[in-house]
Amino acid sequence: MTKEAFLAEVRRLRDLGFRRITLKTGAYSMVELAMAIRYAAEAKVDLLTIDGAPGGTGMSPWPMMNEWGIPTFYLQALAYEFCEKLRRRGVRVPDLAMAGGFSTEDGVFKVLAMGSPYFRAVCMGRALMIPGMVGKNIGAWLKEKTLPNAVSRFGETVEEIFLLYEDLVEKYGNEARSIPLGALGIYTFSKKLEVGLQQLMAGSRNFRISTLSRSDLMSLTEEAERISGIPYVMNAYREAAERILEA
Repeated sequence: MTKEAFLAEVRRLRDLGFRRITLKTGAYSMVELAMAIRYAAEAKVDLLTIDGAPGGTGMSPWPMMNEWGIPTFYLQALAYEFCEKLRRRGVRVPDLAMAGGFSTEDGVFKVLAMGSPYFRAVCMGRALMIPGMVGKNIGAWLKEKTLPNAVSRFGETVEEIFLLYEDLVEKYGNEARSIPLGALGIYTFSKKLEVGLQQLMAGSRNFRISTLSRSDLMSLTEEAERISGIPYVMNAYREAAERILEA
């Protein structure tokens, strides 16, 4: 799609009454990434989601999700570099979200810190689908009384298996019993991410997402430093350390 066609489509959607417009891209090359960021900035798109590899929808071929395209770390490093170039030119880029194989709270922390201040969100697909499917399966196993040992060792009732079930009962009363167990699985996993992220943020003395920054990270390899611009572990905070030694 040309820039003119993209801008025209965004205008068409706004004329139809859409208040917020987002764009999602794949693990494309440097050229397409530059186009997405630059065009989205010019069109004043509200959110641009960049999907690195391994990422993709469930409809994507398995090799495409896991092996094709630019890996997430490299793609986000490029996106940050491009956003910095536009900022220096006085161009405001849209809020960005990163996707591509995330499933843990430390991954969320690293993406938000590495991409600060441009990246505001982390997208997850399979990581959230899996607990949803497990919860749904547990519901079927409970009805059939065929709980596998991997589940029954935690209990044999909904209350015993799902750690946060009673929290929902306290909040919603009897209506909690009509919540599908797939949704309960997703809720439990989400709370695990929430608590884990809170712990990491507290440990790094960040008490709001907006305060996360690249200074909260260090690279474990020299290649990672070269790609991302995040200081290598043997260089990170060296100046502060030298000042202490020389005081």
